[in-house]
Amino acid sequence: MKQFILLFLVALLAGATTLGGYTYFIQEETATFNTAERTSSFIPTTFSSPSNPTDFDFTGAAEKTIHAVVHVKNTTLSRQPTNAMEYFNGGGRALETVGSGSGVIISPDGYIITNNHVIDRANELEVTLNNNKTYTAKLIGTDPKTDIALIKIDGENKLPFVTFGDSNDLKIGEWVLAVGNPFNLTSTVTAGIVSAKARDLNEFDGNPQSFIQTDAAVNRGNSGGALVNINGELIGINTAISSETGSYVGYSFAVPSNNAKKVIEDIMEFGDVQQGILGIRGGNLNSKSAIEYGVDETQGVYVAGIEKGSGADKSGIQENDIINQIDGLNVTKFSDLTGYLGSKRPGEVVQLKVVRNGDEKIIPVTLVKLETYEIDSLGLEVKNASTSDLIGRGAENGVIVTRSLTRDIAQYNLTGVLITKINDIKISSIDDVKRSIKSNNFGAPIKITFMKQNGELNTFIFR
Repeated sequence: MKQFILLFLVALLAGATTLGGYTYFIQEETATFNTAERTSSFIPTTFSSPSNPTDFDFTGAAEKTIHAVVHVKNTTLSRQPTNAMEYFNGGGRALETVGSGSGVIISPDGYIITNNHVIDRANELEVTLNNNKTYTAKLIGTDPKTDIALIKIDGENKLPFVTFGDSNDLKIGEWVLAVGNPFNLTSTVTAGIVSAKARDLNEFDGNPQSFIQTDAAVNRGNSGGALVNINGELIGINTAISSETGSYVGYSFAVPSNNAKKVIEDIMEFGDVQQGILGIRGGNLNSKSAIEYGVDETQGVYVAGIEKGSGADKSGIQENDIINQIDGLNVTKFSDLTGYLGSKRPGEVVQLKVVRNGDEKIIPVTLVKLETYEIDSLGLEVKNASTSDLIGRGAENGVIVTRSLTRDIAQYNLTGVLITKINDIKISSIDDVKRSIKSNNFGAPIKITFMKQNGELNTFIFR
């Protein structure tokens, strides 16, 4: 009995020792782990963000867009001369050419925005929706300067469409989707980021442009398609690629949605584009030009000249001023300025911040209407001639060449001459010019009669 009690006490003591050791070592270790875990929850981490930046969900934006992006087929009839007489006077064998691109439905009743070069010279336009239904489209209007065109189809039901976003709100590095309908493959979607804003591809030809640059893959057939943000809002119309091979190599360009929207609203309301201008001549600033102009600034637009009677003239803008903001948006180069003005109309007021003799000033400027017309097929820009212009040259009619649009045409030094006839038809205004050029058969030569400032007449044939 004594031995049993002794064994029981030994067992009880061993059990107590084991329980105490477990409590001290194991529970203490667990408590330490829990404390560390609670402490770490207050340390800022990136665990809540996607581990891969492309983990953003683009499906919603794609779903909002793909059914509103269409395939546009352009059938053009031209004349192929078969003899010397037809070559010089026009005419010849009819030749049918078929081109294609993309377009974006922007209203439920069938208005479609696309590129001017997609529908240029079309004799017949055909639109195919993402559901493979095909419609004949009619041309509403075009603007070659911005490469924007508006066409329309009459659908049986309300059509899917894309709403416009504000392209001014875009930020470099922001994700975008390029949606096109090339070669009737139904809609295709690619993703990229905004690489640059207000990109000018034509800065050396005197015709400043302002594109959104992205690295979303865009190829032939995507022209006229949609560039949308991750909310599915239209923030650009895909227009061009930069490539030595004709295929996508990393850069694509889109007309900003604010500019495209303004163009089509003008076409619908006025029949043509109402372009508002400041009335200045200027250039980009950099280290070299700053030395030439004798200024300290290396960014902005240097005002080299002012058109008399323009908004800039009436508001007090002066030569040698440096424009560095417009309506609160930074202006670092000329395309920043022209890109923003492309979304404005004549009569609107913009607030310019200028640097003058080291001091900054805010000057309100009322935009005036641009009374010029670009003849793309000739590479010339013209404006209406005033009565005094005509009297001074002894002419009864004509329009004045204001500048050449290409280097090839610039070598002939036609700036300032008077165009009196096109294809032997009397020209009295830029509206006459538009009608004459539009009525000319595609590919046919254009005969232009010029009057120099000394009254001498010359005739050129453009092919």
